[in-house]
Amino acid sequence: MSFVIVLAALAFLMFAAYRGYSVILFAPIAALGAVLLTDPGAVAPVFSGIFMEKMVGFVKLYFPVFLLGAVFGKVIELSGFSESIVAAAIRYIGRSRANAVIVAVCALLTYGGVSLFVVVFAVYPFAAELYRQSNIPKRLMPGAIALGAFSFTMDSLPGTPQIQNIIPTTFFKTTSWAAPTLGVIGSLFIIVVGLTYLEWRRRAAMATGEGYGTELVNEPERVESKQLPHPLLAVAPLVLVGVANFLLTRWIPNWYGATYTIAPDILPGIHAPVTTTIKSVVAIWAVEGALLLGIVMVVVTAFGRVRERFAVGTKAAVAGALLASLNTASEYGFGGVIAALPGFLVVSDALKSIPNPLVNAAVSVSSLAGITGSASGGMSIALAAMSDTFIKGAEAAHIPMEVLHRVVAMASGGMDTLPHNGAVITLLAVTGLTHRQSYRDIFAVTVIKTLAVFFVISVYYMTGLV
Repeated sequence: MSFVIVLAALAFLMFAAYRGYSVILFAPIAALGAVLLTDPGAVAPVFSGIFMEKMVGFVKLYFPVFLLGAVFGKVIELSGFSESIVAAAIRYIGRSRANAVIVAVCALLTYGGVSLFVVVFAVYPFAAELYRQSNIPKRLMPGAIALGAFSFTMDSLPGTPQIQNIIPTTFFKTTSWAAPTLGVIGSLFIIVVGLTYLEWRRRAAMATGEGYGTELVNEPERVESKQLPHPLLAVAPLVLVGVANFLLTRWIPNWYGATYTIAPDILPGIHAPVTTTIKSVVAIWAVEGALLLGIVMVVVTAFGRVRERFAVGTKAAVAGALLASLNTASEYGFGGVIAALPGFLVVSDALKSIPNPLVNAAVSVSSLAGITGSASGGMSIALAAMSDTFIKGAEAAHIPMEVLHRVVAMASGGMDTLPHNGAVITLLAVTGLTHRQSYRDIFAVTVIKTLAVFFVISVYYMTGLV
């Protein structure tokens, strides 16, 4: 019965998200409904002690990233930089390769260390312009962004700094460059199959005469200017964000050390020392600093274009950031509650019975990521509960830890993108589309990503490549 309760809560939330209802409202309803059926007396304590703690903790850490990402995307839009990039892409690459352009830009940013959520905000303005000028249906856009930002550069390519590729290192004593050959093979599988699917969808839609669309919401403002900024100037802020994020990630620990303490003699208003563990916030600080530099660069280099609409534009960006961050935070709270239920333990215990160590790891991590709606969350839960089992099974089968690392990392980004996933909801909110309009293509990317995990496992067993 406890397992049915978990499934019912998950199905209810996915249904609500797909039907377009607010996840901010329905995530706590789904989570607390499951608690009510498990232990009615625990509803209020779970709401305050688990759901709200997880939700507020997420906002505390990540709201500045959402906010700065939204403002960065908005000034890229207002400055005309997005139109300049699109014009150059059409001129040198062609309208028919719009999907490849979007995937490439998303991949460049995410592999450079920019948060997936920030990439959505940064890429959307010129992705929308590219689709509009190419007359490709806007509803196909989220699939292209998901392929570029939520797939191979998130956890497949060796060396990616995304958290999904970092978490396994602490459990398996590996590095982010684990199993480089398998990682590249898996990435190529995702890119080729994913772009083939997106191009098939584009041709099918355009063959029917369907255009970009009308009566759309959250459309980027178009800059009325006969002379657009030079494409190299337009792309410079995107490059700056990636490079600055890379450098700050390495410089910040050198500046602050392992911890930094603020003493009452420095700030008399505090009554006890406040100590920050730098390792836990360095990635967030690096992204925030990089985004600030990117915003300053756009405003300085395109001040004349930005200044008139900066106030109105940033208000819209703040509203979008609030909605996107609270959507995702509510999802995070839901995942925290579900992970605490007895039915969740039933799931994790059942997954341990899969005999093959790599398949066991892949199915376990992907399943838990799907249930919690979070790649990093599902992976963390799976590794905390079952990493010893994974390691013992791999050692018994003489499988290198590097291979286990790569399989686990790739599996985390598979079925995590179900309708209730925070990144999916953020992507649809930013693009002004609904699950009914665009989730089909996001789900296709999810399936391709999941197949890639088992493709990589097959390649390893057939060739022994690492």
